[in-house]
Amino acid sequence: MTTPLFAELPGDIRISFEFFPPKSEKMELQLWDAITQLAPLAPSFVSVTYGAGGSTRERTHATVARIARETDLIPAAHLTCVSASKDDIAEIAEQYWQAGVRHIVALRGDPPPAAAGVFIPHPQGYASAAELVAGLRAQHPFDISVSAYPEVHPEAASAQSDLDNLKRKIDAGASRAITQFFFDPQVYFRFLDKVLAAGITVPILPGIMPVTNLAAIRRMSANTTIPPWMERVFTGLEQRPGARDLVSATIAAEFCRALYAGGVRDFHFYTLNRAEQAYAICHLLGLRSATGALSPSPEIVS
Repeated sequence: MTTPLFAELPGDIRISFEFFPPKSEKMELQLWDAITQLAPLAPSFVSVTYGAGGSTRERTHATVARIARETDLIPAAHLTCVSASKDDIAEIAEQYWQAGVRHIVALRGDPPPAAAGVFIPHPQGYASAAELVAGLRAQHPFDISVSAYPEVHPEAASAQSDLDNLKRKIDAGASRAITQFFFDPQVYFRFLDKVLAAGITVPILPGIMPVTNLAAIRRMSANTTIPPWMERVFTGLEQRPGARDLVSATIAAEFCRALYAGGVRDFHFYTLNRAEQAYAICHLLGLRSATGALSPSPEIVS
């Protein structure tokens, strides 16, 4: 009998998780339950997203500050250039620094809905993520992550210009890049070859998105290719969320196993504020809880 695919993985991986700020009390309970469930896996950091046009600025700050205050996790706050002057951004960054937050995910940001998909820099703001990185580094010695696009940013003129933009962000002081989600391991490996050829040597963390809602994935995919086989696998599961989640975790774990076989040891999970799938995938990759059995968060218990 051959050894099962995941049975002997040693757990020698590093992980990080992305959450989004809650919009309601119910969503806040869900977020903190997810944080409680995933914290025992000892992630390198956990990031909190920032809405288009700064629409979640206050909630993002409150969530990041609470993580820094109430947990042992290392929080990373998303920060964008959209609809903000350099002084505005400096003030926000200073608030993070004073709250003990040392890690920023610096992004140009998506244009607000009123901009019809066109990014227009604030007259007194940063025109690009590279400029934002440089500004943050000049203010404090932040640990800065930036984005990367294995299948090219949808607004990029070409794959080469997109790669040049990534290099500008790294040269400005970023410590690592986190990729947009993708569904073909070879897409990531081919991208790494191009990154190294461009002289970029910082870690490029693959962004892993378990499929909990295929329609939502289509909306978020931009230039990301959704394989035909994935469309076929999830067809008929729309009204069966339990079965869909099991299928999703299985596919994502196999995907991560293929990345692992290619030498990947760092994984960044887009959790959508849900713990079960990310936890299951990490478990299959050999990672074990540092504190034993999980327990629900106090809010959920009460």
